[in-house]
Amino acid sequence: MKQTQQPAVVRVIWAILLVAGLWALFLGRWSVGFVAIATFVVTLLPGPLFDRLDIKLPTNFLAAIAVFAFATLFLGEVLDFYERFWWWDIALHGGSAISFGLVGFLFVFFMFEGNRFAAPPIAVAFVAFCFAVTIGCAWEIFEFGMDQIFGLNMQKTGLVDTMWDLIVDMIGAAIGATAGFFFLKGRELGGLSRVIDEFVSMNRKFYRKLRKRG
Repeated sequence: MKQTQQPAVVRVIWAILLVAGLWALFLGRWSVGFVAIATFVVTLLPGPLFDRLDIKLPTNFLAAIAVFAFATLFLGEVLDFYERFWWWDIALHGGSAISFGLVGFLFVFFMFEGNRFAAPPIAVAFVAFCFAVTIGCAWEIFEFGMDQIFGLNMQKTGLVDTMWDLIVDMIGAAIGATAGFFFLKGRELGGLSRVIDEFVSMNRKFYRKLRKRG
């Protein structure tokens, strides 16, 4: 997807990050400038990366990726939203877990080439759930490693923070996986089922055996 086709929210985030990054560098606040520019680069990557993989992303996918990176790296670390708002970390973990649950479902459904009659709903949802929880566990290991090696404080309150993060990850993963289960059953789970349907519709070459229920 070309930059001119990016959602408006992504372009707004780019503008904020560029202005904040350049202003921070001008003032000599190198760490803030680095995080702002690094976040800007991260939000640039999905478009070219998925274009190279020949995967078409719905605009809401691109917007969600940019908002998550902005909320995690810039708002969370630079503006200290993790300390200002107790629910900030919970919201981000929950949102990312739901997203990874959806991604896990889409990947497993791809292996069935979109044959919703051959794909066992419970098994596909379970694998999607496990995929999302595994990503969450890997992130907690990353936080632990960064704290131990570089003396950071990514785990905040240590074990308590880690366990609550994992609990929220499991809840979010279950929601994302359930959306996939409902999709295979021809039912809706709010807007999540429509997100799946939009992605599958835009990438029908990966889901060639998809047939609508009668």
